[in-house]
Amino acid sequence: MMDIEHGDFVMPGDVIGVSEQYLPGDWTYEDGGYIKAAIIGNVSANRHEITIIPKTTVPVVLKVDNIVVGQITDIKGQRTMVDVQAFIDSSRELALPYSGAIHVSQVKKGYLEKLTDAFRIGDIVEGKVIKIMGNNIDINTEDPEHGVLKAMCSRCRNFMVPTNNKDILYCEQCNRKEKRKISLNYDY
Repeated sequence: MMDIEHGDFVMPGDVIGVSEQYLPGDWTYEDGGYIKAAIIGNVSANRHEITIIPKTTVPVVLKVDNIVVGQITDIKGQRTMVDVQAFIDSSRELALPYSGAIHVSQVKKGYLEKLTDAFRIGDIVEGKVIKIMGNNIDINTEDPEHGVLKAMCSRCRNFMVPTNNKDILYCEQCNRKEKRKISLNYDY
């Protein structure tokens, strides 16, 4: 292993430290006890962590606490599946296609009897990333500004509008009312 110092230029795969000495930071990964560079850049090390300062534009990668927007693709038992399409505060595309899940306990504060009282397939939702496992993420919609941003009536597929009841949407086409976990940012 070569001696790497703070500021040294490295390429992807270069060994930059050992896991006994540093924690892997941004743009690094651990492989067999060695910490390696994930991108082209310069080494930045402090007493506890070693990172890479990128020399090129880097792909957008989600982190915990990012706010994401996606579409509900399935509702099964205790989990709602989300096709994550973007994250707030970035105009660039995501580096990976992310699949998200919202557990029934992460939908809203208080008790939720069934997930279809909060989401329906096709709804556009906004939520906070609370866990990342590869390209799968867990999402939380408990905050008032998180939840359904846009919804269509499950009967006629017309876009629905909010009512005076904070959890009810109304279809002006067929007069149907449906429950949702509605975001303060709902678009109508």
